[in-house]
Formats: sequence, C-alpha cells, structure tokens
Amino acid sequence: MNAASAAIAIHNAAAAWSKALLDNAARPSGALVYDAGDGSVLTPDQFRRLREEMEQGFAGAANAGRPMLLEGGLKWQAMSLTPADMDFAGTKAAAAREIALAFGVPPMLLGLPGDSTYANYKEANKALWRLTILPLAGAILSAIRDGLAADFPDTRLQVDLDRVPALIEDRAQLWRMVAGADFLSADEKRQMVDWA
Repeated sequence: MNAASAAIAIHNAAAAWSKALLDNAARPSGALVYDAGDGSVLTPDQFRRLREEMEQGFAGAANAGRPMLLEGGLKWQAMSLTPADMDFAGTKAAAAREIALAFGVPPMLLGLPGDSTYANYKEANKALWRLTILPLAGAILSAIRDGLAADFPDTRLQVDLDRVPALIEDRAQLWRMVAGADFLSADEKRQMVDWA
C-alpha cells in the first residue's frame, strides 16, 4: 500500500482538480476588474454583493456560457490555462497506472493507456490471476491453515484452479496432457493437476 500511496494522492488530487475546473467551465474564466477612473475601490458591501451574484448566477455547469451584465466601471478580464495545466486527465491516468502496477493489476485490464506488456486482454487477465490473485489467495489460505493446524492438523486448503474462468483453457489443456501421459502413475497425474 505504501508503494501506491503517492500515486493515490496524485490521482485524488487530479480528480478534485478536474472537478473544480469543470465546475468553472474548465478554466479559471477570468477576473472582474473595477476601474472607476478616479482611483476609488468597491466598498465591502459592493464587493460582497458582486461575489454573491457571481457565485449564484455564473458558477457551475448549469450556468456555463451565460452572458454577463456588468455595471459601470466593471470590466471582464479573460484568463485561460496553458495546455500543460489542462492535462489533468493525463496526470490522473498516469497515477491510476502506478496504482494498478503497485497492486499487481495489469493497467490494460482497467483500460489505461501506455501498457502493452500483454498481447491482449485475455493474456493480461491470466497474468492477473497467476501473478497476483493466486499468490495472494495462497498466502491467505496458508495463514488460515496455520491457524487451524492445532485442531485440524491434516487440513489442506487451496484454490480450485479448475473453477477460475481465466485459467479454464490452460487447465483443460493440462488435463488433456496428463490424461495422455501413459508413462505417469495415477499418483503423479493427481499431483500434476493439484489433486495430490
């Protein structure tokens, strides 16, 4: 989990950033500039009223693109983000990829770009089972078995590989090979298919 903590923090920050940008029409839209010409500034009441009107009338997705009516002395100064600032989606995808890798999940299975380790989804799914899920399940079952050992010394716990959808084809091929191996004893065949 520690290996993924920084990537998780980046992913969450990118999600919060993108939501804030989308709430503001995907850009810090701009600033209202008060230029009375005589050097005066807005009073605290005028400033508060202006802020409330902006938040109520122009913030959020429902108000995107809504025209603005400005009173005397107010000018709209547009602002925009650079393309690098707008790449929050790329940052989020990179962080998600790091999280997936830290937990042993091929990024391809999550639809994340930038990982072509496996030829296809099927091979990536097999790798997930063989390299991540089965070792983790084995460790859990081993710990359970150790906990039961005092009361049930002959307990044997294991994953039934014949019931793992991603491995069905491989298991069927193994069964065919074992069945056709005349030189193996029945006990050796059982051991090869994890039935020993």
